[in-house]
Amino acid sequence: MPSTSASWPKADVLQRLLLIAALWLLAASAFAAPRVAVATMQPGEVFFERFGHNAIVIADPATGAATSYNFGYFDPGESDFVGNFARGVMQYYLVALPLEQDLAQYRDSGRGVRLQWLDLPPEQAQALADSLAVRARPENARYRYDYFTANCSTQVRDALDAAMGGALKPQLAGRSRGNTYRSESVRLASPATWMWLGFDVGLGPASDLPMSRWEEGFIPMRLADSLREAKNAAGRPLVQAEAELLPHRIAAEPPEAPRRWWPWLIAGLAVAVAIALVGRRHPRVIAALALPFWLLCAIAGGLLVYLWGFSEHWAAWRNHNLLLLNPLCLLLLPGAIAVLRRRNPGRLFRGVPTAVALCALFAWFVQWLPFAFGYQYNQSWVALLLPIHLALAYVFKRPPHAG
Repeated sequence: MPSTSASWPKADVLQRLLLIAALWLLAASAFAAPRVAVATMQPGEVFFERFGHNAIVIADPATGAATSYNFGYFDPGESDFVGNFARGVMQYYLVALPLEQDLAQYRDSGRGVRLQWLDLPPEQAQALADSLAVRARPENARYRYDYFTANCSTQVRDALDAAMGGALKPQLAGRSRGNTYRSESVRLASPATWMWLGFDVGLGPASDLPMSRWEEGFIPMRLADSLREAKNAAGRPLVQAEAELLPHRIAAEPPEAPRRWWPWLIAGLAVAVAIALVGRRHPRVIAALALPFWLLCAIAGGLLVYLWGFSEHWAAWRNHNLLLLNPLCLLLLPGAIAVLRRRNPGRLFRGVPTAVALCALFAWFVQWLPFAFGYQYNQSWVALLLPIHLALAYVFKRPPHAG
């Protein structure tokens, strides 16, 4: 008897199989974990761009859209922004925006951007994407900013470590290249003279402790280097692939270079010898030169006192440069003006230059006692300023002649 069961043409069967496969792929893509990458931006030419930048990129496999989670935003128009900046209580916040939109400013300024795709397990990648989405909400986005321990790069580092269940930090915390907060800050700020001078003068002993690779992650380019060496949970390289998103069209990141103090000593000795030779015969000439020098020392010393005693800038506390840029120099200004006017500078003027010189001499002495005072790399400033303070004390140890 003929069969009563329906038979389907082969073409219909193939179409149905293709439809089922397409639906399965669509469902799988809907539940696929996002791809995670770190974007590293090279240093720029504006002072707040000197340290480079980075962001976490989350790519949606279903739509192909890439979102940049950028921790580097601040609002200069907020209430008391300048005061908060001076006190070290700044607020930054996280912003989520399309990657192409985030890249626009770097493209316009010629800053290179490189992307590192990370090999994270699906559950870790999804957890990171979810946590960033929640944190980017306006009520959660703000965070207390610190130049060295809570900046845009350390936020990226910490978010990755949290997503990896704390597996990133142990790989970096026990290793060091000997860099310090001071050496990295001075290096990256070196194209702007005023900026590297500010860092070198303003940072205290806490900035001269050797950093671990984990701490070094406050520099985005250093963090990118460390990610290249890190492993994921399966023991595979954490960085799966790298791609250049934008070429770097401006000056490259300053290279590492040894710091030498002897040129500063030569300059200090040359100035000191000139002061000693000219000073006793022409005190008014030296007073004219000493007046702006002492004023600069007094102002700089006052700023160091403020940073130590009245701000949250912990890296500037206990600064040994206070012994060289001495606020006592403020007491010397009336005496220098009196010498310029051919008047008696008074008794105070005789002892204060010696006191200032002795403080500078003590700055050299504490270099040999790091266990008691903490080690601070300020040999250059000691070499430059100590001879000058000693020479000025020598010239003005007795009341200068009225002529």
